[in-house]
Amino acid sequence: MGIIDYVRIARKRWAFIVAPALACLLVVLAYSYSQPPLYTAQSLVFVSFSSAQTTTELNAGATYVQRQVVSYTNLVGAERVLDPVVEELGLDTGTTALRKRVTAESPADTVLIQISATDEEPVLAAKISDAVAQNLAKEVAELETPVGEETSPVRLEVVRNAVVPTAPSAPNIRLNVAIALITGLMLGAGLAALREILDTRVRSEEEVAALTDTAVVGRIPLDESAQDHPLVVQSSPHHARSEAFRRLRTNLQFLDLEGGPQAIVVVSSVPNEGKSTTAINLAITLADADARVLLIDADLRRPSIANYLGIEGSVGLTTVLIHRAELQDVVQPWGSAGLFVVPSGAVPPNPAELVGSRRMAKLIEQVREQYDYVIIDTPPLLPVTDAALMAKMTSGALMVTGSGLVRRDQLLQSLGSLGAVNARVLGIVLNKVNRDTGGYNYGYEYYTSDPGDVYNTTPERSWPTAAPVAEPNAGSREEISVQALEIDDLPPRHSEPRPRRRAAPSWPTTRNGPAPTDLAP
Repeated sequence: MGIIDYVRIARKRWAFIVAPALACLLVVLAYSYSQPPLYTAQSLVFVSFSSAQTTTELNAGATYVQRQVVSYTNLVGAERVLDPVVEELGLDTGTTALRKRVTAESPADTVLIQISATDEEPVLAAKISDAVAQNLAKEVAELETPVGEETSPVRLEVVRNAVVPTAPSAPNIRLNVAIALITGLMLGAGLAALREILDTRVRSEEEVAALTDTAVVGRIPLDESAQDHPLVVQSSPHHARSEAFRRLRTNLQFLDLEGGPQAIVVVSSVPNEGKSTTAINLAITLADADARVLLIDADLRRPSIANYLGIEGSVGLTTVLIHRAELQDVVQPWGSAGLFVVPSGAVPPNPAELVGSRRMAKLIEQVREQYDYVIIDTPPLLPVTDAALMAKMTSGALMVTGSGLVRRDQLLQSLGSLGAVNARVLGIVLNKVNRDTGGYNYGYEYYTSDPGDVYNTTPERSWPTAAPVAEPNAGSREEISVQALEIDDLPPRHSEPRPRRRAAPSWPTTRNGPAPTDLAP
């Protein structure tokens, strides 16, 4: 991975990085402020050889002292040095405890010994340091005095007495905070990297490209408020999501789809990826481009298009497939453009058998002769086989992939399901893309610059309420009665005059009450 990849991971997993750093910081601060302040005082001792008479003896003495100074430093912790200090200062601690508070070191290539003493009282710390230095000098003089002589050739002299410290030496809060932050950030970075490795969900176009050769033909940005405005192309034509659907429309129009009218199934791997709302908004944008579009709700397990569009859905595709109605009886016009809708109808007990039947294949061939585009909403691929059965009957499948909602193995399995029936995959629509992940920061400010225009409370188009149609008796699936919707025939080709269309109600009115809030049935 390169620097850009690490930056991307840091932006996406910032919580995993920040949380351990904050936790370490809080723990260290709590510990630091719970400890009593300690003060450190230092004394400096100079070691010399005083018995030299000639230059040769002086050099030999200096060499001897340099070799011995390390040994003198180690004597600081000896009981013969510390016991007198305890008695002299009347300390309430023993030699063992005092040894932990006193240290000595000798800088390299010098004959100096630096003695440090630490205590909660700054004055006492200075007294302990000086007392240890004095007792060390006495002990070395006694040890280095030759037998039969009264003086030692080695002399230790305190050249700097300890100064009473004014600031505590411990706890060093700044140092502790720095160590805590560095440790926490390193731990967090490791957790973020591990999370990235273990997270196999598809989030970006680059990840899709690494998995499959299937092109990404559309990227729909994430909008947290989309549940309140699922038909964004109608309610807010200048929103970034609306522009994304128009880009998807353009990409589909440039695909080589054998020429002529096209039937496209809109599929997804799992529920809640935004398949149905993608199908609806795509159909609306195609109709806005002066194409005649038929939107079919072939999700006979969890139908939703009728509720989203606010139309009658008790009769529809199911009614036609069980020979209770003709297609022209269930087609409903929607809006002022060339969009027509076939709702799902009643939920059957055998949806897979119905959508995989010969009658379904003939129906698709029939509507392809009547419309420029046929958009078919289907159930998710992985739970059931309905979508794969229909995909092989059409021009191809449009795979909707929810960013961060589907795993890589699930996407590959879905594409494999389509390949197993020799269905053509037209492309992948990456839906609910985070603006940072999907590259929507650049260029889309134009479409969302005016907060007041993001969602029009007064849409540019007005949809009069359609007359309700009586629902069939829900008590028996075999007693479905068909109500004609007052449509004389299927819409003609471009060269023929269009029928007068009855407009559908505007969102959020539905036949069952308030608009649904589930954006991705």
